[in-house]
Amino acid sequence: MHRLSRRSVSTILRSTGSASRYGSAATAVPFSDSVVDGEAKLRWYSVLTTGREIPNKSKQLNLKHTLFLGTRYESTAAESDSSSSPPSVGEKYEYQAEVSRLMDLIVNSLYSNKEVFLRELISNASDALDKLRFLSVTDSELLKGAADLDIRIQTDKDNGIITITDSGIGMTRQELIDCLGTIAQSGTAKFLKALKDSKDAGSDNNLIGQFGVGFYSAFLVADRVVVSTKSPRSDKQYVWEGEANASSYTIREDTDPENHIPRGTRLTLYLKRDDKGFAHPERIQKLVKNYSQFVSFPIYTWQEKGYTKEVEVDEDPAEAKKDEQDDTTEKKKKTKTVVEKYWDWELTNETQPIWLRNPKEVSTEDYNEFYKKTFNEYLEPLASSHFTTEGEVEFRSILYVPAIASTGKDDIVNPKTKNIRLYVKRVFISDDFDGELFPRYLSFVKGVVDSNDLPLNVSREILQESRIVRIMRKRLVRKAFDMILGISMSENREDYEKFWDNFGKHLKLGCIEDRENHKRIAPLLRFFSSQSEEEMISLDEYVENMKPEQKDIYYIASDSVTSARNAPFLERLLEKDLEVLFLVDPIDEIAVQNLKSYKEKNFVDITKEDLDLGDKNEEKEKNMKQEFGQTCDWIKKRLGDKVASVQISNRLSSSPCVLVSGKFGWSANMERLMKSQTVGDMSSLEFMRGRRVFEINPEHEIIKNLTAACRSNQDDEDALRAVDLLYDAALVSSGYTPEDPAQLGGKIYEMMGMALSGKWSSPPGIQHPVSSQPGIPETLEAEVVEPVEVDGQK
Repeated sequence: MHRLSRRSVSTILRSTGSASRYGSAATAVPFSDSVVDGEAKLRWYSVLTTGREIPNKSKQLNLKHTLFLGTRYESTAAESDSSSSPPSVGEKYEYQAEVSRLMDLIVNSLYSNKEVFLRELISNASDALDKLRFLSVTDSELLKGAADLDIRIQTDKDNGIITITDSGIGMTRQELIDCLGTIAQSGTAKFLKALKDSKDAGSDNNLIGQFGVGFYSAFLVADRVVVSTKSPRSDKQYVWEGEANASSYTIREDTDPENHIPRGTRLTLYLKRDDKGFAHPERIQKLVKNYSQFVSFPIYTWQEKGYTKEVEVDEDPAEAKKDEQDDTTEKKKKTKTVVEKYWDWELTNETQPIWLRNPKEVSTEDYNEFYKKTFNEYLEPLASSHFTTEGEVEFRSILYVPAIASTGKDDIVNPKTKNIRLYVKRVFISDDFDGELFPRYLSFVKGVVDSNDLPLNVSREILQESRIVRIMRKRLVRKAFDMILGISMSENREDYEKFWDNFGKHLKLGCIEDRENHKRIAPLLRFFSSQSEEEMISLDEYVENMKPEQKDIYYIASDSVTSARNAPFLERLLEKDLEVLFLVDPIDEIAVQNLKSYKEKNFVDITKEDLDLGDKNEEKEKNMKQEFGQTCDWIKKRLGDKVASVQISNRLSSSPCVLVSGKFGWSANMERLMKSQTVGDMSSLEFMRGRRVFEINPEHEIIKNLTAACRSNQDDEDALRAVDLLYDAALVSSGYTPEDPAQLGGKIYEMMGMALSGKWSSPPGIQHPVSSQPGIPETLEAEVVEPVEVDGQK
């Protein structure tokens, strides 16, 4: 700050007016002006304060109520270094909250789905029952009056009322104030802390609550909530009542004997006008089965039921009179079947959480039955895996591989399949995940995951990304692969064929998206091959069938097994009895390119240039280049930029030529696929197409004839047209699409016309008689015709 002179201070004081003008007094504050003998001389300047005196220089000024004019302390460097003043101690304040605004945030911003209110309230009821069960071990008197521990839900759809009653521990008046009157104070968390502090606390607890805001989710659907509660530790029953938009609540003693409950808590929700649909018994039953199916206490819902019975029907007077006239007919009373309806309690959570049981005690039938009920399936799963993970992350899980793909074989783009159901302490949290627990390519795996300590947000709807989640995902993926590997090693080969037919594309997608698990995915892949066109083989079987001198795994990508089998690229490999994999699925080529190798054997595309079959003969190649080098240059000059080069092929035996793709460009199959994409970028097609190499077979008659034409007359039109047609034929046979199909057709017609000219045609006027006997040519006799003169002309 700037140093003030005495005159400046006086001027400021005069300009501010008298002390009484602000209701304050001028108080002297020391300011250091100089240093004498190591001690600071203090110069006193005036500061206006609100009637407070500063007895010494160490007292901190309250800047909120003080007009601070200026302060300056001066001292020597040695003094400041040798002694440092202790830090000032600030005043502590507690955070305050606007209750109405906080309640609005909890009700309208915390939960994304209104229907979770029932899950939260049932979880609170379950916690109350768990507390009672735990405390009754040491105090059996708590169970008097109501021995059954259950939860009952009754609805009134006409008036829009839901009543949830539990026979749990209940609450006293003070507990009502502490638990329901204090936002974010969890009675369950407080109870758990007390258990933890006690020496005799059990290690196994099933308490769910932890945040202390679950009760207020009732205001998602209700305008008014009434809580009646009776604790076994109190003789009185109390009623808590609150409204959605109010910042206060009321507590009173319930003196009406008709409303008394033996023990526990009864919540009455008066639903909003727009949310009265939740009061339908069928909807409540559906929500209970979805969210609270595996709560450890029975949950009963008030349901309408019916039974059939026979009742008498009043006869028509005309028919009755007719029956009286006919005495011989035996009279029978007419009846009809009616459905008698009544209301009764129905157990809703019948299915038990079998993942909590020992896997050795659960039969295959139990697993299958649980799978059908939980996921609404009618077919038994192909495989299941029940396991418990302990250590840094503890959770229990049951995973299933479905028998068929429920959403179609080709639906692998959408990862949100709702196939993994996440539970925390047996309460359903969510099944809407976007890759947190399972990668997209394993989205077909179904199962349940239950953990006691997952990092959830307060609404318990979102699984937070954390190290624990990543570890859990890694272990789930590993178990899923073990389960699939078990199917592939099964004695019944049809099981894995069925699996591959439904989910093979998912695993191929895993080759692209999950590099870390390539070693687990590769043994599960299946392909057709040149030696197994009817039955798919694994990569392990291919490696076992490899020749001793074979170093690589050969493959060709095409649109079908037939086109792959007849491709000219295979000619020399088939002669050498080298097996070639047929990649006929559109995703196969990209998947194999991402794998790169398997068991130290590289994948090699036989449609790419520089194919090495392990039989190179440098001397022979040198002689071939000398003999046909001029032909290659002549063909390259004719084709121009259509090809990058013309070379002598080592992969052909019966075909005259073939067009191979560059080493780093798209293959013919990939180029075809990219052209067929609806949203494909055609501007990148020319860039990614890469170079094309025209390979010729020097042992073929066509190439020999063209070589002779090249040596005799390189400008011969017929020879040049033959080169053009040869290139177009190689373009088609190699899997490429001609740029001008009509021009290619014209060339073919022209060559056909030249080849067939006069071969079957006859001079006009001469008819060939047909033989009466098939297979025996008829003998024709020549007839001499003399010229005849007509009108003086012959």
